[in-house]
Formats: sequence, structure tokens, C-alpha cells
Amino acid sequence: MKKKSLLAGLLFATSLTPAYAQDASVTIVLGEEPDLMEPCMATRSNIGRIVLQNISETLTELDVRGDEGLKPRLAESWEMTDDNTWRFHLREGVTFSDGSTFDAEDVKHSFDRAQSDQIVCEISRYYDGIEITPTVVDEHTIDFKSEPAQPILPLLLSLLTIVPSETPIEFTREPVGTGPYVLTDWTPGQSITLKLRDDYWGDAPAVQTAEYVFRTDPAVRAAMVETGEADIAPSISAIDATTDLDHAYPNSETTYLRVDNSVAPLNDKRVREALNLAIDRDAFIGTILPEGSQVATAINVPTTLGWNPDVKPWPFDPDRARSLLEEAKADGVPVDTEILLVGRTGNFPGATEFYEAIGGMLSDAGFNIKVQMVEVAEHEQFYSKPYVEDRGPILVGAQHDNSRGDPVFSMFFKYHSDGRQSGISDEHADELIEEATAATGENRVELWSDLFAYLHDDVVADVLLFHMVGFARVGESVDFTPTIATNSQLQLSEIGVK
Repeated sequence: MKKKSLLAGLLFATSLTPAYAQDASVTIVLGEEPDLMEPCMATRSNIGRIVLQNISETLTELDVRGDEGLKPRLAESWEMTDDNTWRFHLREGVTFSDGSTFDAEDVKHSFDRAQSDQIVCEISRYYDGIEITPTVVDEHTIDFKSEPAQPILPLLLSLLTIVPSETPIEFTREPVGTGPYVLTDWTPGQSITLKLRDDYWGDAPAVQTAEYVFRTDPAVRAAMVETGEADIAPSISAIDATTDLDHAYPNSETTYLRVDNSVAPLNDKRVREALNLAIDRDAFIGTILPEGSQVATAINVPTTLGWNPDVKPWPFDPDRARSLLEEAKADGVPVDTEILLVGRTGNFPGATEFYEAIGGMLSDAGFNIKVQMVEVAEHEQFYSKPYVEDRGPILVGAQHDNSRGDPVFSMFFKYHSDGRQSGISDEHADELIEEATAATGENRVELWSDLFAYLHDDVVADVLLFHMVGFARVGESVDFTPTIATNSQLQLSEIGVK
């Protein structure tokens, strides 16, 4: 057989870990512990910060530290062979952490596994609405054919984490990847340890051992770095960012309330307008949220292709919100119905206080709001389809990360009628999404721009809140500068040890 067992692979990798590993170790303190270590869930920040490009690698990688743009990772090069097909030439001499060789069959299996309906992989949502068929050409060549044609398919595949072809179609807690590190210990509730592989195909990173520990309180995370108990806290509160160890970094996250447009009273546009008018967004900046946070008019940040500067933020007008609710109530809309506002604990520093304040503002405007904070696993039950039948009205407080510069990574699964996290079903929005996804050049820009305006002004699809700013604390014993990607991944190869 080509592949070896996972256990043998882990023992193999561990036995080859250099004896001097303890001299080049880092401790990273995170706000959320992963519920899984599944590579196909690595677009979720609590998993991606540990797994992505450390344990599991992708075919392509977007350069966020320089000006290389899209660069090779497991694919050395790629080109179009026809309007609908991209051919990828894979890197040779690469092995997985279980000792098995990497080839095109692994890539095909990784894509098919991520798309399987037997498990719900987070990365698959980015390919919703596109029919993509991988075909093995030879051991180190694979074609991806898409319908409709995808001019940015190599960028889309920067999310596809590669696993061995023998990996079963079920979630794993013991990931096998081609990356420079292997998981050697996971003590739930305490820590996760990665160790450097001796047989990694690329340049060896400086960090030999990485230990991840978890503390929900951002002040505790900041204090651990200051006292030397940890080396990096990639997410701390702006209130705690008061020393020379602290770094602000651009954050590609947008915080918003996903509105379930199909359930009364949220199925009435006037009610959705009232939700937006009831929130004093400016009151959050410089208090719960740091200076530099921007009021959002789209689910993507302003650097995203097609971002529309003509779309204006909702004003704070609670009197108008009350008037709209009264008008809707007079027409028989059940505006007094309790609305559940679900937030994710630890999603960002101050998340609980943030959603409680949002709930208070909505209540003051006449809404019947119940705030419920949940952990990440439970949050997913509210956030993604299939939604619970016979559910009441729900607002899901969430963040969406798109650091790759094109709305294609957001729009289908967030706003298409068939989108996995969509709260709307709108024929015109569907048409714009489908046309923009296949378009190129200025036409693509214009279509995305039209969609942003249509969702905000005409549909009032959701309650857009803020483009966020991140703060990290970095200890004196390491050399690391956070980037726009730090919120979703943390490559150990980018950390220097002093």
C-alpha cells in the first residue's frame, strides 16, 4: 500500500523531532479551543490558526506579507487549457506526515471529500454554486473543470486543504498533512502541541515546537505574554493594547447580524429597516470596539473588488425605527414576537458585551429581544443550513472573514437562495451573484458593486455593523508581525525565535 497508518506516521514524525526542539519553542494563547482538528474546517478561525499551512497545506497561497500575489504551495504552476479548465502541476518529492507520498489522487480526494454530503466541510461553502470537477491527468498533474467558467479558480483553491487519499469521509481529530508540523498532543481543555517534522519538503521553520493554550479572557491572554508565560496572543482587546509589545493589524473580518428573512416579523422589510435604524454604531467605536473600526455597508471590507462607496451607512434613528414597527404592527405583522439574538462567545474581544449592548439598543427601540451567547459548535447550528424547522425569528451575530480580495468568497453562501448561510431568497440577488461569479474585468467589478448596493438598500438583507481592527501582543523572545491573515491563520514558519 502507498499509505501508512496514522499512528505509525505520528510516531515516525515524533521520533524524528530534533532533540533541541525545546530551545526553539513558542507558546500561543488563543481565545477559543478548537472543537475539531479537521483540515476541511480550517477556514474557521479557531481551527485555521492551528492547522492551516502548519499541518495541512493548500495548492496555492495568497501572499499577504509582500507583493507576490497568488504564489505556489503544493502546486508549482498552473495554466488554463480551455475557457473552463485549469491545469495544475504539482510539486514532486512531497510526503505527508504519515510518510506517504503526495500526488494528484490526494488532491482529487481532498476536493471530493470536502464536497461530500457525508460531512459538512466549512471550505466547501466557498465552492457552492459552482460545479467543479477534478480529473487526474497523471501522478503530478490535475485538471479542474468548472461550470460556469472561473477566472479566479487558482485563488479559490487557496482554501483547499490537502489530505491523503485514504482519509475517510468523516471528521478527524488526528490530521495528516504535508505541512511542516505534526500534531503530537491534544489534551482537551488544556493545550495542543505541534512539533516540527524532520522530513518536511520545504525550508525548515525556526520554531521547533508550538504549544497552544486557551484562555477566554483577553486581559488574561495579554498578561500571559507580558509575564513570559506565552509568546503570542493573536487577539487581545484594544483596552489592553497599551504596551510596546502590542500591534494593531488590519482585520478582514466584518461583524454583522444575519437576519432570517423567512420568519415573521423579520420577513417584513420595514422590520429589517428598523433593526438597522435602532443601532447606534458610532457609540461602539472607541468603547467596546477600538478606534479604527469602520461602520460597514457590505459584508466585505473596502479593499474588496467591487466595493461600492456610494452605499451609505444606516443612520441612528430610534424614533424612525419605532414608527416603522408601529406601521408594520398596524398591518398585522407580529412585531411583539420574541426575537433570539445569538452571539458567539470568544469570537472577538468584548463579544459578550457587544451583543448585550446591541440587544439593549434593539429593546429600547421596541423589539422583544433575547440575547443568548453560545460556544462555537452550538453557534454553527444557528448559522448554517439546514436551519431548524418551526423556528422562531433569529438574528445570528457573527463575523465574516474575506482577506482574498474578491466577493466570490462570500456572496453565494451568504446571500444566494441556495447559500449555506443565507438568510434571504431573492431572485435578482441570485442572478447578480451568478453573473458576477463568472464575469471578468470591469464587468465583474460592476456586477459586484451593483450587488452590494442591492443587498443593502433594496433587500435590507441583514444588519451590517463593523469592519474590525485586530490587536495582538507579541513577546520579546519572538519575531512576529501580524497581518490581515492573522485573524484566520497563524503560520509558524513566519515566526522567528530570538
